[in-house]
This record gives sequence, C-alpha cells and structure tokens, in this order.
Amino acid sequence: MSLTELFEENFTKYGEIGASVCLWQDGKMVLSLGDGFWDYEKTRKWTTKTRVLIWSATKGLASTCLLHLCDREKIALSRRVTDFWPEYAENGKGDTTLSHILSHQAGQPAVRNREISFRDHDQVADALAHQEPLWQPGSAHGYHPRTYGFLVDELVRRISNVSVGSYFREVFAAPLGLDLWIGLPEELAEQVAPIYAPRRNREASDEDAFYAALANQDTLTFQAFSTPAGLTVPSVMNRRDIRTHSLPSFGGIGTAEALATFYYRTFCEPTFFSHERIAELSRTVASGNDRILHLPTAFAAGFMKDPVSDTGQKVRSLFGPSPSAFGQPGAGGSLGFADPKNDVAFAYVMNQMEPGLFPNPKSLRLVRLMYGEEF
Repeated sequence: MSLTELFEENFTKYGEIGASVCLWQDGKMVLSLGDGFWDYEKTRKWTTKTRVLIWSATKGLASTCLLHLCDREKIALSRRVTDFWPEYAENGKGDTTLSHILSHQAGQPAVRNREISFRDHDQVADALAHQEPLWQPGSAHGYHPRTYGFLVDELVRRISNVSVGSYFREVFAAPLGLDLWIGLPEELAEQVAPIYAPRRNREASDEDAFYAALANQDTLTFQAFSTPAGLTVPSVMNRRDIRTHSLPSFGGIGTAEALATFYYRTFCEPTFFSHERIAELSRTVASGNDRILHLPTAFAAGFMKDPVSDTGQKVRSLFGPSPSAFGQPGAGGSLGFADPKNDVAFAYVMNQMEPGLFPNPKSLRLVRLMYGEEF
C-alpha cells in the first residue's frame, strides 16, 4: 500500500474529517496530501493549504526560537534563568537553568494561583517567577503542558525584547515563506478550519494512570492541564480572538507543508544551526517516568523524543526508528518531527481530534510506511 492510499484510508477507516500530511526527504518535498472537509457539514473542501490549530506541536516552534536566540547571543544552556529574568530566583528557583526549562525539568508544570487566565502572559509569567516550584528543578522531569510556552516566551522577551510569536515570524516563518503562526494576523483569523473534540471514548491503555490522575482535582496532573485557567473545552480555540493571541504552548496555526518544511529546513539543513549543533540538540537530556504523564517520556533540549528501555529499545515510536529523531506532537493527533540522521522531516495535521496522549494510527501508520514498514 502506498502512502497516498494509506492516507486516504484515514477518511474511510478512521473517520477523519479534514487532514494533511507532508514529507520532506533528501532535500525536497516528496509528498504533500490534503483531503476531506473543513467541517462536519462538508461545506468547504480541505486542501494542502488549509490552516488548522496544531496544539502542542507549537512547543517545537517556540523551543527553536529560544535555542536560536541562545546560539546567536552565545548563551550556554547551562546558564541560570536568573541571569536574564532576575525575579525568577524567588522560592528556591535560583539554580534553574535554561536546560531545565527546555527539558521539562523546571518543576513548574502548573500555576499555583488557579484563577490566572491563559490569555494574560504578564500575570502568568509573574506568578511563575514568584511561586515555589512543584519539585526541585533538575531533580525530575514532567511535561509542562501549558506553562512551558510562558516560560520560554518570557525568556525570549527578556533576552531579545520581542515575543516568541514575533521572533518566530521574523527569523523562521518569513524567510522560509511558511504559513505557520504563533498568533495569527487579524486578516487570516477566519481562514482556519475549526477544531473538533474527540467523538469517541478512549480505550484502556498504558495511559490509564495518567487519566486517573487527570480526573482527580487534587493531583499535580490535573493542575498542570488546567492552569493557567480558561481553556476548558477544545472549541475555545476556535474563537477569533484566541486564534490571533500568541500562545506558544498550544496555539500555533498552520499547514502540514509549513510544519514539515520548518523541521526540514531548520534541522536537516545547516540553515539556522550547524550540523554539530543539530547533533547536540538531538541528544536526550531527561528521560524516565514523567511526573505529570505517569509513563515514560524523554526530552532533548526543547523537543520530545521517544523513550527507550534499559535494553535500548524504544518504548514507543512517534518519530520513526531513529533514536536521534525529535519533534513535538499536539493534542488529538497532530505531529511534526525531524530525523536529521535519515534526512527526513514529517508533519500531519487534522481537525478531528482523537482521544489519547500521543499521536494515533492516522499519522503513525504513515510514519511507519515512510520508513519502509509494509501494510
């Protein structure tokens, strides 16, 4: 079965509404497909140029901005956050490094004040600067689903005096001609396919411990996925004012072509980073049991990686077979990653979310076939 046939099967077998997939390999875009519809009513066709929310896949874009800025300014990732953000030293966070932030080791997965809105960057950043961490920075890792973007954004602002959204547009998106945004322009706010919450229930899996914790309001997992406050249901993200707001943790909007091109041109070519730097950035910084997700995860500086067992085998494979591949998935099934070793970049975006923490067969079957696994 070809990649095209497998992609088309997503609409008949898996109930996809609208989706796009893009693959770069050996210096060129070798595949770009888009099909389906913007909406349940099938009033508008989906194409490869259809923009959609990519949820947490945005984190990869934000991370790259901070990494590029640090390279540009000759700032080592071992530097303390307080060198650039002095207020952050309060309540035992003085030794937190940039690497701790980028690898989800900062102990700041939630905002203790549960009333602060996710739309107020200054209030969230101030709360994170002054609060006590939820674990000693560097002693453990745990996914920062919402706060990550605020931490990275504030650091970019402190060092460069511009927001992550502006930095991404100026340094990456505009030069590469990418239809990819952290904060959409007003004139494009209605030109985005709506996102739809999952239609089916989650099946039992190794994610059960995570969902049990998420259901308990006293857990750190619940706090991490509910603060900053205001994002109560996925449809909130369909609002015009939210689409135009810069939300580096989960608010990016764009096409699969743009996301795959970003990963390829940034990490498979020495366009923005040297080959040596790219190799450094692909190394695992934190791995093991995740304090928030309650299953094994692994992170490089700014990106998720596939965790491996004690025998060296991948525990899960979101980014293909290469142990050096890295990227970032998004809620419901979006996915973008780079595999510099094999000169590959991949992206999948869609508007029908699926239950589960990680990408599902809609994209992962395509990744497997891309690397030669037959169906």
